[in-house]
Amino acid sequence: LAMATMDIIKHFGGDPANFLDVGGGATKEQVSAAFKIILADPNVKGILVNIFGGIMQCDIIAEGILSAAKETELKIPLVVRLEGTNVEKGRELIANSDLDVITAESLNDAAEKAVAAVGG
Repeated sequence: LAMATMDIIKHFGGDPANFLDVGGGATKEQVSAAFKIILADPNVKGILVNIFGGIMQCDIIAEGILSAAKETELKIPLVVRLEGTNVEKGRELIANSDLDVITAESLNDAAEKAVAAVGG
C-alpha cells in the first residue's frame, strides 16, 4: 500500500518525500510520534494518510491522526483516506473535529487532493 501510494502521488505530479507504515497495532501515541518525525523535515509540504484498516480499526487511526495534528499544531495540508474496519466511525470523528483535514474517498482522490493542496 505504501509503494502504491507513493506511485499514485507521483502519477498526479507530486514528489513524495517518504512513507511510514504504522502496521497493525499502532497506538495514538505512535501516530503522534510518527507525525513529529515527519514534521522534523522542513521540506515536508503536506501529509497524506492512506489507511486500509483490516487489523487496525479506522476509528482508532482517526483518533491518533487528530491527536497528532493537535499535538504538533499541524500547519501543513493533511489529507486522510480511510477504508476498512470501523471506517464510518473514523470518518465521523474527522468530520466532527475542529481541524482542517482534507478527506478522500479513494487512493486516486487522496493523491489528487494532496498534490493540489501542496501546489504540485
